[in-house]
Amino acid sequence: MADPHFATRVRASFDKCAAVHTMGMRMTDVEAGRVTLEMRHHPLLTQQHGFLHAGVVSTALDTACGFAASTLMPREAGVLTIEFKVNLMQPARGPDFFVEGVVTKAGRNITFTEGRAYERGGEAGERLIATMTATMMTVAGREGIKH
Repeated sequence: MADPHFATRVRASFDKCAAVHTMGMRMTDVEAGRVTLEMRHHPLLTQQHGFLHAGVVSTALDTACGFAASTLMPREAGVLTIEFKVNLMQPARGPDFFVEGVVTKAGRNITFTEGRAYERGGEAGERLIATMTATMMTVAGREGIKH
């Protein structure tokens, strides 16, 4: 049975995630099967050329995909990533980033997702900088894993 309060639950779970707050991510939209995040470029999150580090871009995509999957999971379930692939298409210059995670197929135990990361506000306006495909696992009844 679907959780009618999924948006509140997902936002509360996001609020507990210290890593995303350290990187300055904000959850801007939560819908069934879709989550969007925003963040700004910050010098502490860059690699040697001043671009947002690939690990930070991957983390943002993984976070959006995981929480998108979580929107369709039972109230008592948690979510864990079990696999992902990232395509880094452009250097992440910023100054702003928009990341979307979308469920492509939800299952009882395994959910498939896709993510897209966009750069906003630079010389090129808005452009796609990275994509992700990710597989998420529904976890219920396991100590320490919940919303």
